[in-house]
Amino acid sequence: MTFRATILTLYPEMFPGPLDVSLAGKAREAGKWSLETVQIRHFATTKHRNVDDTPAGGGAGMVMRADVLARAIDHAAPPADPRPRLLMSPRGRPLDQQRVRELAAGPGAVILCGRFEGVDQRVIEGRALEEISVGDYVLSGGEPAALVMLDAVIRLLPGVMGNDASGEEESFEGGLLEHPQYTRPQLFEEMPIPEVLLSGNHAKIARWRRGEAERLTRERRPDLWKRYENGN
Repeated sequence: MTFRATILTLYPEMFPGPLDVSLAGKAREAGKWSLETVQIRHFATTKHRNVDDTPAGGGAGMVMRADVLARAIDHAAPPADPRPRLLMSPRGRPLDQQRVRELAAGPGAVILCGRFEGVDQRVIEGRALEEISVGDYVLSGGEPAALVMLDAVIRLLPGVMGNDASGEEESFEGGLLEHPQYTRPQLFEEMPIPEVLLSGNHAKIARWRRGEAERLTRERRPDLWKRYENGN
């Protein structure tokens, strides 16, 4: 099954962008996932192809129109389309590795990239858009956020990573940050590789890595550590 990504955007030229290189690019060439962009402006009906208007109740900026967006969404994802409809939004559910895995296990996603001050609430409700945030900050639009999310998803698709096991000990897998990594040279600026990693004792190495992952998570991400403690 090919993972199908459809991006609704005012700037289709931003895609595939970085997703056309490295693992993601090779995977797209191999047919493991596909990308389609939909220009939202094509679904505007006014003379000047307006996609936004002033906010009801007053205020700064502009708001993307519900009628234009609804036509674009209906074109990209008719009712029978099983893919989730996502809206990249700073007020959305924080994207985490669990949601990334869920998306990677599905048929793909229809992703709406907002601009200006946001999207008319009626199209969010009327088209059952799931709002997703990639962090507690504001971007100029949803496109960079969509690229981040797709990068996280694509690398988990079957056959994309050269060694599927390489993702099992990464940050957020198992609820912990990743342990420190080392490679040659054995001594760098008077800092050696920890001896346990050179011991060849796989049980000791596993214990060391787990301990370091727990230490880093406890120090740097107390929110994750609390969740990890409660789940173990």
